[in-house]
Amino acid sequence: MPIKSFKPTTPSRRHMTVSDFSEVTKKTPEKSLLLPVRHHAGRNSYGRITVRHRGGGEKRKYRIIDYKRDKCDSPAVVAGIEYDPNRSANIALLVYPDGEKRYILAPLGLRDGDSVTSGAGADIKPGNCLVIADIPVGTFIHNIELSPGRGGQMVRSAGAAAQLMAKDGSLAQVRLPSGEVRIVRCNCKATIGQVGNIEHENISIGKAGRKRHMGIRPTVRGSAMNPCDHPHGGGEGKSPIGRPGPVTPWGKPTLGYKTRKKRNPNDKYIVKRRGAK
Repeated sequence: MPIKSFKPTTPSRRHMTVSDFSEVTKKTPEKSLLLPVRHHAGRNSYGRITVRHRGGGEKRKYRIIDYKRDKCDSPAVVAGIEYDPNRSANIALLVYPDGEKRYILAPLGLRDGDSVTSGAGADIKPGNCLVIADIPVGTFIHNIELSPGRGGQMVRSAGAAAQLMAKDGSLAQVRLPSGEVRIVRCNCKATIGQVGNIEHENISIGKAGRKRHMGIRPTVRGSAMNPCDHPHGGGEGKSPIGRPGPVTPWGKPTLGYKTRKKRNPNDKYIVKRRGAK
C-alpha cells in the first residue's frame, strides 16, 4: 500500500506518515472470529513488571488467524481484506463452501473474489497452502511450519518472504528474510507468496502520541537518571557511564551482549547464519 504524508501543520505532523489502506476492502471485522485482549502493562502472573515501558493504549480485539490451514481440498473465496491492529500484515477473510469463515495472512496480490485452497492439489499461486515437498524450488513462501500440524511460525510479518532453496529427501533448505538458511522438514506446510502490506517498514510514527496509542510508554535514558536509579546515572553534565560497556538497570551487560545458548539444540538446523559472509 502507498504511504500517505500530511501538510506540516505541526512539527510532529511534518514527519508523520500513514498507510493509505488501499488494499483494505472490508472495514468491520467478523464477530465470530474475535476474542477479547486483556492488557497487563508488562506484568506477569505475580504482578511483577517483566517487560518495561508498557501500559495504556487503545482497546483492541484479537482476530483468530488460521495458521494451520488444515481445511484441505476445499476452495475458499476471499470475502475481503481487513486491517488487523495486532500485527503489521493485513488479513483476508475466507468463506468456505460449507459457510465456515476463517482469517489468513493476506499475501501480496490477493484480491476480493479470488479462490484459495490448501492441500496437495493446490496451484502454485499466492494464498494457496501446500506441504514443502509439493512446492517447486525457488518459490517464495511465508507462514512456514517448524513442526507438521503445529501451524506456521516463521515469516509472518508485513512484506516478509522466504525462498525455498533446495530439497533433499525429507529435508528442505529455506532462506529466511534475515538471510539465514535453515533446514525445514518437507512434510511441513507453507503458504505461497509474499506477505502483503510491503510498505509498512517505511511508515514514520512521527509523534509520541501514536506510540502511546500502541500501548508503549516513554523510555528514559539511564545516563539521565540518578545513580540510585541506574548504573549509568550521576555525574556532572554529560558524563561517561564509567564502565567497560553499557549495562541494564540491574547491572547485566546489554547492547550487543550475546544471549543465545552456546549449545543451542537448534544449531543443527541452521545451514548459514544471518549476516554470514
